[in-house]
Amino acid sequence: MNFSYVWYDTAHWLLSPARAATDFTKHLFDNPDNPLTNTPYGRTVSAACELFERTTRRYGKPAFDLPTTVIGNEEVAVTEKIVWERPFCRVISFERDHASAKDQPKLLIVAPMSGHYATLLRGTVETFLPTHQVMITDWIDARMVPLAEGSFDLDDYIDYLKAMFREFGPSLSVMAVCQPAVPVMAAIARLEAENDPSTPRSMILMGGPIDTRRSPTAVNRLAEERGIDWFRQHCITKVPPSHPGFWRDVYPGFQQLSGFMAMNIDRHLTAHYEMFNHLVDGDGDSAEKHRDFYDEYLAVMDLTAEFYLQTIEKVFVNHELPKGEMMHRDQPVDLMDIRRCAIMAVEGERDDISGVGQTLAALDLTPNLPSDKKLYHLQAGVGHYGVFNGSRFRAQIAPRIVEFIENHNREPARKKSSRA
Repeated sequence: MNFSYVWYDTAHWLLSPARAATDFTKHLFDNPDNPLTNTPYGRTVSAACELFERTTRRYGKPAFDLPTTVIGNEEVAVTEKIVWERPFCRVISFERDHASAKDQPKLLIVAPMSGHYATLLRGTVETFLPTHQVMITDWIDARMVPLAEGSFDLDDYIDYLKAMFREFGPSLSVMAVCQPAVPVMAAIARLEAENDPSTPRSMILMGGPIDTRRSPTAVNRLAEERGIDWFRQHCITKVPPSHPGFWRDVYPGFQQLSGFMAMNIDRHLTAHYEMFNHLVDGDGDSAEKHRDFYDEYLAVMDLTAEFYLQTIEKVFVNHELPKGEMMHRDQPVDLMDIRRCAIMAVEGERDDISGVGQTLAALDLTPNLPSDKKLYHLQAGVGHYGVFNGSRFRAQIAPRIVEFIENHNREPARKKSSRA
């Protein structure tokens, strides 16, 4: 049995006195009554204490913190509301206090369930708040879900998506960011096969692993080379007794974070060294930018073992969706069934997680969907995170998504009126 989670929790507990001591020391050297506070020595001690505390802390779930947006030329209040909830997920709606808000298109953003919280897409949400009724999936940390709530695997994930689409459809657009591209496409294929009237009008797939045989990245090759048994043996552990999800098999967040950081360890070490220098030099603005980024980046959640292993096996090792071999429960997931839901595929030229062509495959695998319901956008100069966040996303990608949703959101209305 893998006891890494127990050792991690134990180490965190053993470091508590040291964190308390460094926190006290930092406050001592930040105190304006201390004559050493504004000296190079005082700032150095304070900076060292802060870096020790930050590198040994367990980071909690961040907040979206989007209190306002602008609709037209008017600044309006934004409030979060839970509009759908199950044990492993809830959907947050960003309610805007404006008369025209209810008339705008509905957009459900399906956040990745791959380690980070949905708040990683804060910038994505913020971009669409002026133009859409935005909702987002807020996946629950598996260590916080009691074992009595049962398991959660890829089939359950697709069931959740189908239930959401039925709750918020049919005039709904769905945006899948990275990992959920496969289950979103599978859920919509099943709704199309069932001729379900709640099938979304459009789906936007953002840097998703639809077919990882195309332009395979280091992440894709690792999965194929190691095989599912390696991941089961080395990545799965049980939640320790100090958490509500005690004894649940999970892929823990701290292991995922280790993998994330190992891919660019030099950059992370340099960033922390630069923060230390900013603090010593009294450059508070630069240090605050570092805090904001790493407060988000270092906040990670556990995934249920069954979901993680099924995703590795079906998506990255066996390539079941593009091969036409994927099943949901006892029903085939046939992309040939997609005939109504428009698809937009967005990729980043420098994406080192989902290679160029992997998301584009969604358009090639749906021959029964009319060509005027398909759109592809390759964004120059961006990596994986630039596909859904940053200046190029706001200036070049988001406007095309808004236009795409508008075009396919109004099409059924025209057809209905022509029959009247």
